[in-house]
Formats: sequence, C-alpha cells, structure tokens
Amino acid sequence: MAVGLHDFPLIPEIKGIRIGVAEAGIKKPNKKDIVIFELCEGASVAGVFTQNAFCAAPVRVCQKHLGLAGSRYLLINTGNANAGTGKLGLVAALKSCEALAAQVDVGVESILPFSTGVIGEPLPVGKIIAAIPAALANLSGSNWHAAGVGIMTTDTLPKGSIRTFEFEDKVYTIAGISKGAGMIRPNMATMLGYVCSDIAMNVDVLQAILKSVVNKSFNRITVDSDTSTNDSCIAVATGMAGNSVVTSVDQPLAQAFVVAFTEVMQELAHAIVRDGEGATKFVTVEVIGAVNESDATKTAFEIAHSPLVKTALFASDPNWGRILAVVGRAGVSELDVDRVQLHINGFEIARDGCRSPDYIEEHGKQAMKPQEIHICVDLGMGEASDTVWTTDFSHEYVTINAEYRT
Repeated sequence: MAVGLHDFPLIPEIKGIRIGVAEAGIKKPNKKDIVIFELCEGASVAGVFTQNAFCAAPVRVCQKHLGLAGSRYLLINTGNANAGTGKLGLVAALKSCEALAAQVDVGVESILPFSTGVIGEPLPVGKIIAAIPAALANLSGSNWHAAGVGIMTTDTLPKGSIRTFEFEDKVYTIAGISKGAGMIRPNMATMLGYVCSDIAMNVDVLQAILKSVVNKSFNRITVDSDTSTNDSCIAVATGMAGNSVVTSVDQPLAQAFVVAFTEVMQELAHAIVRDGEGATKFVTVEVIGAVNESDATKTAFEIAHSPLVKTALFASDPNWGRILAVVGRAGVSELDVDRVQLHINGFEIARDGCRSPDYIEEHGKQAMKPQEIHICVDLGMGEASDTVWTTDFSHEYVTINAEYRT
C-alpha cells in the first residue's frame, strides 16, 4: 500500500522535451515498459549513478555516453535490469542505443540507456528494438503520466512532481518522475529519476546542483538498505525559457532554481519511500546534536535500517529501547549516552539516556500508531544534524520479494 502518496500531478509541456511510451512485452504482456525522452538540441544533461561496484551495463554505457556528446534521447526499459550480464550485457545495451540512433539519425553517443527489473537475465534486445518505432510515433510533451507508469516495476502508483517559480518576470518550470519501491538505498554518486526544466544552465552548474541536491533527497532515503545496480538520476535543462545561461551556482537565478529543484527532488524521493514494498508507515528519522553531519547521517541510517526498529514500527509497538540500542552501536565517537534524548511524534520518550520521567506507555502507543512517524534523536554533543526517510517492514514486503521472479 502507498502511504499518503498523492495522485500524479498534472504536468504541462516543458519546451524542448517530448516523451514516447510503448509496450515491448519484456516481462509481461500488455504493459507499458519502454519510455523514450527526446531532448532538444543543445540541452544540458547531468547525471548521478549508483556506486554499486556491480553496476548494470546500461549505467556503464550511460556514464560513457554522457561525457562524449550532446545527449538527445533517453531510452528506458523496465522488466529487465541488464545487470549481472557481463560483456553480453554491454553489447545488448549498445545495440538498443544503435537501433534508436539509426531511427532518429543521431550518433549513438547521443543515446543514454536505462534499465530496471530482474537482475541476471539477458536483455531481450529484439523486443526493445521492435517497440522503438511505436514509442517514437507517440512522442508528445504531455506524456508525463504515461512515462511515470512506463518506468514502474513493483511500484503501485506512478510518481511525479512539478514546481514553477518566477524570477525577474520569467516563469520557470521544473518537473520529474521517479520509480522505485524495493532495493532502495540509493548511493549515487532499482531507483530511477528524471527531472527536466526549461531553464538555460551550463552543464557543469547543473551537474554540481544535481550532485548536491541528490544528497538531500535520493541519497537520504532507504526502504531495505539494498543499493541497486541500476540507480540513475538525470537532470535536463532545455534552455527554452529564454534566460541568459546560468554559469555559476552563486547567481541569484541559480539559487532560486535550487530551492524549487530541491522541492521536486525531495517529493520524488519521498514518493519512493511512501510506495515502499509492503510499507504501512512513512518514517522520518532526524538526528540532531551531533558533532558533525557524518555522525548524524550514519546514526539516522542505522536506525532506518534496523530490522528490529522497522518491525516494531509495523506493529505500532512502542519498543523504543531498540532505537537507543541502535544509537549505541552506530559508531559515534565519544558518545555520552547519558545526554541522549528521544522524541517520537512529539512525545518525549527518553531523557538523559533513559526513560523520560514523563513517559507513560499510552504516550508510546499514541506515538507509534499514525501512518507518519517522526523519530528525533538528540545526541547532545554539538550542532550538526541530518534527516533520513524510511518505511517499516511488513509481512507484505517479505511476500513481494519472495515471489518477485515468479
């Protein structure tokens, strides 16, 4: 079930972007599983990718192509990850790029491939190539919802976000889609994200902004602590808004863009957590009072990854001692447990490293019952903080992943 996930927004056309969708029958018949983004000539394209050493063939091809030529098309397939497929996987990824390049008359380096789905199975290149003409035939600026559906795997709903902002009498649009529900613990340097804007921006500036914002969005979510082989996030700036090209992150327009871009990226990241496999809770884990951000980050992730904490969340069981136990093993140097505070949904649970004198069991039950949970741990050591978003672990999560290949 999706926890508080809103309906897919109405996303208007973004000048310089057209999207086509088709059915290739890669894993299941009668399912949209091919998505093509057509980008206008001259668009700036930035990307961040999984840091899993076993990264998929399309990730390797995409990284290579991104630095060689102006990117013109994104070719996405679901149902097959083309990961763990060795040299043949690289050949297959390139063949799909070559087929699209030939049909749209661009160099193969202008095609960026993406795959998501089952790991270890050969990519059915023939099916993908056969579906490309249909996807090209329905290229449209209004196909955002269809694209959101087309990149889904175990997702229950398509995920989209849009923001507009005004700067010096010009209106700019930022919109994107994402997919992911399981194998979610992005470490970017089976989640995909595509965010496009009509702003004109130098590619180096766009890359710097993307890398920074990813660390406050997609790199701060986790469903099950597994980093996918295929994680990719792409940002596109078409330049069609008519502004002078942004050449520095410090420019006022760049700063205005960052605010709206961050909102889109965080909404897309949160949507992945809200649609986490089997999720019944959306959980914010905030750690404050750390000496440095690194300590806050690792403590938050340790809490978010703990099976004991996640199962207690599923049961709405106020077994808060599990959270303190995780804090104690998180590896924070010179941690003084007698200064640790714990609040859950506003209720003070622990003070000075032990149960709060104001705590009663009924408060704990009230804190753990809602679908949205806010865990706040104060280490009492400094001023640094960080926040991670996660889910609970349910019976349904086990069922989904036990039956994934069948």
